[in-house]
Amino acid sequence: MTLFEKGPGIKEGIKSFKNYFNISSAGAGLIAAIFGCTGPALIVINGGLDAGLSQSTITSWLFSIYFFGGLITILMALWYKQPICGAYSIPGAILVAAVLSNFNINEAVGAYLIAGIIVLILGLTGWVGKIMRWLPQPIIMGMIAGALFRFGTNIVTSYKSAPLLIGLSILAYFIFAKIFPKIPGVIGALLVGGIIALIMGVADFSNLTFEIAKPQIFSPQFSLDAVFSIAIPLAVMVIGAENAQATGALMAEDYDPPINSMTIVSGIGGIVTSFFGGHNANIAGPMTAITSGPDAGEVKEGRYTASVFDGILFAGFGLIAKAATALVQSVPSSLVNLLAGLAMIGVLTNAFETAFSGKFKLGAFFALIIAASGITIFKIGAPFWALTIGVIISLIMEKEDFESNKKK
Repeated sequence: MTLFEKGPGIKEGIKSFKNYFNISSAGAGLIAAIFGCTGPALIVINGGLDAGLSQSTITSWLFSIYFFGGLITILMALWYKQPICGAYSIPGAILVAAVLSNFNINEAVGAYLIAGIIVLILGLTGWVGKIMRWLPQPIIMGMIAGALFRFGTNIVTSYKSAPLLIGLSILAYFIFAKIFPKIPGVIGALLVGGIIALIMGVADFSNLTFEIAKPQIFSPQFSLDAVFSIAIPLAVMVIGAENAQATGALMAEDYDPPINSMTIVSGIGGIVTSFFGGHNANIAGPMTAITSGPDAGEVKEGRYTASVFDGILFAGFGLIAKAATALVQSVPSSLVNLLAGLAMIGVLTNAFETAFSGKFKLGAFFALIIAASGITIFKIGAPFWALTIGVIISLIMEKEDFESNKKK
């Protein structure tokens, strides 16, 4: 078995970059970066604040996932000359935020490290396919939908505390999405919401400064509870959601994605970022889909330049992570909750569609409601129980779906 698939190499990718980079690829790369640096960043920051993390710890978290996510993008796209994007798992960030208050930061770091090691081992052994047959994607996506559901309801509940601010921000979201369909509507909500908050005197940007982030180094502590609550579900999300989505997007555009390399790099990224307080840096599904499509250029061979451009912007955002954290802390929490919910609309609808459009519906349903419940048993969080019970129910009640998967 070949651990790393062969590619043209970074030198060749750099050499032909100028021949392919154009307005289309720059536009697609910019849109991918905007997508990754707005709503998802708000989710990470909001999750960190809810868990009681300090600004410096949140800044280090942001720096690691964006800087190393961007680095993965640049290296993979240039090496394979394919529009492969790196980032981090958005559902994984939400999972972590939901249970982070149960652990200290060092225990969380230990769990991130183990998650990265799990992904790396699966990549090195080539067991990814076998694991995914026993953890069907509908059940994984059911769990993700349940874990994310509260972000969707935040769109409604945030209105109660600030009706005018939230109402106008939601209106801006729809208007912006209608007029500029290729740009996330959350950008409109962010701009309008920020301006209105400033006019209403509920936002203060006077202390906002742009400084290079100073990441912290954390020592891992290992807790069995954190392994089950964070590490295992996080590893499953990286492989079953992000890598699977990116692979599917590339195959849909007739690329031959380096699946082993993508998994191994995702494992290495998770290991490296863990020491900076980041939950992972891995291959990104949604952003790969953006840069691999026709909007990134008519010439398929040149779309990798869109990913490279995205990676540069992504890594750059990581360097100013401190400003991003300060910005979010300058506006009302109701606006942050709204923006995080709006940013999750695409992820949520995709999760529901994948969970209930084919097989394993019963297992996916129970995975969804268990994850949404937030239940903790033996100090182990809901995502682990959602996956475990969802698979057990499908093994008993939907055995034919597993048999059908084996025949593929």
